Amino acid sequence: LVMRPDMFGFIDKTGSVAIPCKYDGANNFSEGLAVVEKNGKWGFIDKTGSEVIHCKYDYAEDFCEGLARVRKSDKWGYIDKTGNEVVACKYDEAEDFCEGLAKVMMSDKWGFIDKTGSEVVPCKYDDAFNFREGLAIVEKNGKRGYIDKTGRVAIPCKYVSALNFCEGLALVMRPDMFGFIDKTGSVA
Repeated sequence: LVMRPDMFGFIDKTGSVAIPCKYDGANNFSEGLAVVEKNGKWGFIDKTGSEVIHCKYDYAEDFCEGLARVRKSDKWGYIDKTGNEVVACKYDEAEDFCEGLAKVMMSDKWGFIDKTGSEVVPCKYDDAFNFREGLAIVEKNGKRGYIDKTGRVAIPCKYVSALNFCEGLALVMRPDMFGFIDKTGSVA
């Protein structure tokens, strides 16, 4: 990625201009495509500079796990690398896919969708975090717990604070306890 004072383009590994500085904004390449902005709209180009997804979105993010987040009329959805809108732009907020699911927000509540757009976990949580090691932190009424990828509560929302699992353990805090738990919720 290279820019002059008001335009963006791309150079190759030798420093030669590969794609001229003709974009108002750009991100680095991700999964073979780069997000670019032209005339206030966002789209995607390939490494030859061909616009493979026209600049028609109000905003766009990098591809992650084969899909990219895009915004139209203040709503978020997801497209594939051909520009096909896989998940309609209907969410107030949306995050990248992680472990096959993406967290999305509707009416100030968070849930999770799969790559087809099916709502795997309804938007009912006050907050949610990406899946790690098959579990995601969710928050309800100021307390945190964990759900699995089907939406089943794996560990109830009873913690003041909770971190993602790493190597089978997670750091949690209750008023009377601070320590690690395993994926069953047992103190490790």
